[in-house]
Amino acid sequence: MKKYTFILFGMLTLASCRPKNSTDHLIQGKVERDELAIVGKIAGRIAKIYVNEGDLVKAGDTLAVLDIPEVEAKKAQAEGAVKSADAQYEMSVHGATANQLKQLNAKKLALKEQYEFAKKSLKRIEAMVIDSLVPQQQYDEVFAKYQGALAQYTAVEAEIADVKNGLRIEQQTMALGQKDRAQGALLEVKTAENEKYVIAPQDMTIATITLKVGELALPGYTLFTGSLNETTYFRFTIPESSLSKYKKGEDIEVAIPYLKNKKVVGVIRNIKQIGAYANIATAYPDYNMQDALYEITVIPKQANDTADILIKSTVTITKR
Repeated sequence: MKKYTFILFGMLTLASCRPKNSTDHLIQGKVERDELAIVGKIAGRIAKIYVNEGDLVKAGDTLAVLDIPEVEAKKAQAEGAVKSADAQYEMSVHGATANQLKQLNAKKLALKEQYEFAKKSLKRIEAMVIDSLVPQQQYDEVFAKYQGALAQYTAVEAEIADVKNGLRIEQQTMALGQKDRAQGALLEVKTAENEKYVIAPQDMTIATITLKVGELALPGYTLFTGSLNETTYFRFTIPESSLSKYKKGEDIEVAIPYLKNKKVVGVIRNIKQIGAYANIATAYPDYNMQDALYEITVIPKQANDTADILIKSTVTITKR
């Protein structure tokens, strides 16, 4: 019995002599930055990527180029439609000549090509809808374009018949409207042509690149994510019992351990309650079970002080 008592006493003595953890006086937190997702507007294959993960890019820089062959085909069709619409309007005002009639026939051929293209597109997407490969909304959009192409093709046939018999003022107005419509279609195609360039909307650091060259980028799919360097802030978790020691608007010194405890002076921007354990920024927070947890958000007073700090790295403040 004396032997066991001696062993227990020795263990208690060693425990009392054990040095206190050197981090007990610190509260750990995490480095955060606002993130930005860059998505494509139209479908296309990745033809070229100009950046790598970790690169710092400026607003307006080209990040990637998409290969969209359909745009070039539609551009040629739209340019032909504009030329034909111009000729048709002039013909409606000044009367038809042999050359103008040829131009109107050229418009008919252009619209026929556009109609045939829309018809083929509709047949292709009908099969994809049956197999549930594309949503119904996309089918409706293609069907609407098909109906529009059919209507234009039917209209030009009627216009050719009218030209041979002379045009009324109402028909001249209609010709002018079709001219404006053709120019609008060309402008739409040129706008879509610019969408093949993926442009950086802000100064940022490229965090992730989701696709590789040759892969298909669908509309709305995230191609790049980036972090905004000017939005760096720090998150710390404290219990309710310590809440009175931290005030919004106060200065606080933040240390970055992996940078040899580099110090950054920040301001407490916000204090809010944490509703889920997954949002806790401090590892193994020291708190009583009855305490509610709160998050302190600290922003650096000088943004340049945090330019070289890695996101999600650990930072510390002195426990109050």
